[in-house]
Amino acid sequence: MSFDFSVKGNQFIYNGEPIQLISGAVHYFRVVPEYWEDRLLKLKECGFNTVETYVPWNLHEPAEGNFCFEGIADLEQFILLAQKVGLLVIIRPSPYICAEWEFGGLPSWLLQDKGMRLRCFDPHFLEKVDAYYDTLMPLLIPHLCTNDGPIIAMQIENEYGSYGNDQKYLQYIKKAMESRGVDCLLFTSDGPTDAMLQGGMTEGILATVNFGSGVNEYFDKLEEYQPDQPIMCMEFWNGWFDHWGEEHHTRDAEDVANTLDQMLQRNASVNFYMFHGGTNFGFYNGANHGGQYEPTITSYDYDVLLSEHGVPTDKFFAVRKVIEKYIPLKPLALPDPIPVKAFGEVQFTECAALLDSLQALSSPLERTCPETMEELGQDYGFIYYETTVSGPRKNNKLVLQDVHDRALIFLDDQYIGTVERWNPQDLFFDIPQHGCRLGILVENMGRVNYGPLIKDYKGITEGVRLNGQFLFHWTIYPLPLHDLSTLAFKKMTETSAMPAFYKGVFHIDQPADTFLQFSGWKKGVAYVNGANIGRYWEIGPQETLYIPSPFLKAGENEIIMFELHGTGQTSVTLGEAPMLAKKQLPAAE
Repeated sequence: MSFDFSVKGNQFIYNGEPIQLISGAVHYFRVVPEYWEDRLLKLKECGFNTVETYVPWNLHEPAEGNFCFEGIADLEQFILLAQKVGLLVIIRPSPYICAEWEFGGLPSWLLQDKGMRLRCFDPHFLEKVDAYYDTLMPLLIPHLCTNDGPIIAMQIENEYGSYGNDQKYLQYIKKAMESRGVDCLLFTSDGPTDAMLQGGMTEGILATVNFGSGVNEYFDKLEEYQPDQPIMCMEFWNGWFDHWGEEHHTRDAEDVANTLDQMLQRNASVNFYMFHGGTNFGFYNGANHGGQYEPTITSYDYDVLLSEHGVPTDKFFAVRKVIEKYIPLKPLALPDPIPVKAFGEVQFTECAALLDSLQALSSPLERTCPETMEELGQDYGFIYYETTVSGPRKNNKLVLQDVHDRALIFLDDQYIGTVERWNPQDLFFDIPQHGCRLGILVENMGRVNYGPLIKDYKGITEGVRLNGQFLFHWTIYPLPLHDLSTLAFKKMTETSAMPAFYKGVFHIDQPADTFLQFSGWKKGVAYVNGANIGRYWEIGPQETLYIPSPFLKAGENEIIMFELHGTGQTSVTLGEAPMLAKKQLPAAE
């Protein structure tokens, strides 16, 4: 048995009947698996008939040839749950996804080949795509509508017209899917401009457009290029994402509802980007570079229909009211609320200084020049470079050529300043008669996920100069910080102004969602029971980190804060509400 989903004239046809797709994006990789069904049920109860998700290559092939489809990466389970709930599914498994996700979903190991050209008809790139699709596509094929599954459509590339115009490449990706058994509807999605549609559309593939407003103008533009076909907004931007140091983006619920109403009046189909944003756990946040580098925060709340922790917002009810004008809906029956609890203050009692822990966390490498993370086979996290400099030398100007993304500088294990990619201020210092050790701790704050600068190497990409003189012969410690179990903690007697790991434990009777309030802490990464729950930074707008209850357990729980700049705090608070506020970037040091 199979389900029929096709295009007939300007309509989508599902099992012989016209259907208007009302879809919402829920990224399985931004939501703990235990909550997938809850989010999908809420999507269904809002009146939606379809769920859409990207597929991030870097999550599923973290190292070349090493595939992962378990836990938060269990894509098949997510699809099966959508089918159980009664939703159709749109899958976007193009090699590149953007999504404010690290490197736009491309795996960092692609950058080990410096000659590789991304997102075009480069044989080296396509060879890697083929190997990935050889594993991914057989997992998706059984779930296509043609095989009695819920997947009705798949995307071949993502907003390609915003990047390039390689028609040979687009046709290659199309055939790569079809040759592996994909026989459902294929589509592209692009911005609604002449250049973007000319670059991103390709023969034999349905085109869709992405926008947040301007319904009639942009659908008219799509119909210029694609007459007598269904019109669909594949990304209706009903909210927006935040960079560190920005004000939290919001959009009025009635404005969103009115825009949706205009689309449904035109008999257009729509996919809300997002319906539920979720969280950039770990080091998976991306970054933009439209003039300067701008990393994305940990929260992907997006100000949409469900909050970061899955609570219906005003937009949920405003949108449902509009949908009910066009489709008969049953009385609202939401799942029981997921418990949220304030567990109170957690004291830190143990500490491990980073510079004392390098050997425990990493095996040092000797190199003539500083090398990037990618050259050393490292994906995310931090990297520490150290060399010796002879003296005496007066008034030395330090130049990092170029640093990606943020570097803390040390002389003989003493912090002397910070150099940021987006704020490359000069550092000057003297070197004594006996010389010194120069240490540089670089944080990868997320590879660029959109635009022409996505080929974004991390660490020190060229070299280090003092007064124009390159420094050679470095000891390098890769610090991906995936596993902190090798750290040797000591009893904490006082906080430090240097990078350090702080550990505390707390006891609870029953797990519940909670929010780590990091007021008084400056910048770093938080871990709960070994899980990296994301980055924090005092510049906001994010003021809490979301901890889903599956990260906790009854009894003893552990929090580790990797603080880069030191803090006078000896505790954090676990509260019951998220906080996203307006913050301004501090003045340069």
